[in-house]
Amino acid sequence: MDQKRAENAIKELLLALDCDINIEGFKDTPRRVSEMFIEQCTERDAELDRSFEERKFDGLVAVRDVPFESCCMHHMVFYSGRAHVAYIPKGERILGLSKLARLVYSCSVGLTTQESVTESIASRLYKEVDTLGCMVVLEAEHGCVSLRGARAVGSSTVTSVVKGAFRDVPAARSEFLSFISMRGVK
Repeated sequence: MDQKRAENAIKELLLALDCDINIEGFKDTPRRVSEMFIEQCTERDAELDRSFEERKFDGLVAVRDVPFESCCMHHMVFYSGRAHVAYIPKGERILGLSKLARLVYSCSVGLTTQESVTESIASRLYKEVDTLGCMVVLEAEHGCVSLRGARAVGSSTVTSVVKGAFRDVPAARSEFLSFISMRGVK
């Protein structure tokens, strides 16, 4: 990525918005903003090739409330929320639980849409890990909805993708959805 070019683009944007880029508050803004976007757009490894051998486990594995953030490709404003990810292992290998969080993190890189992040998490989990099925639900608050246009502060968007057993077996889908709604379970 070309940081100098990004800095110049931010500087031009500030000038186009009639900002005095010579005042103290704006002096490092082009560098800071370009670094922020470069960090957001830098790929991260999900480490899905690392799994554990386990005696046959045919239950549901779920991780909920994984925090994530991404940047809307339509408005270049951030959105953030929680991801809930579940899968049913097919073979005798299970994925380390942190790998599900890494997968969410990896798929939320770049300028995206919530729909594409949800699909990417589910597709990668279903294709790259030996699963009978998976389900992904993302809940997020979008800056492009709360800061502009509708200005619907506090609203959230929910997306889901189901694959394999979660699509074919309604009970599996219901079990996962009940896990998501459980709070304060000890």
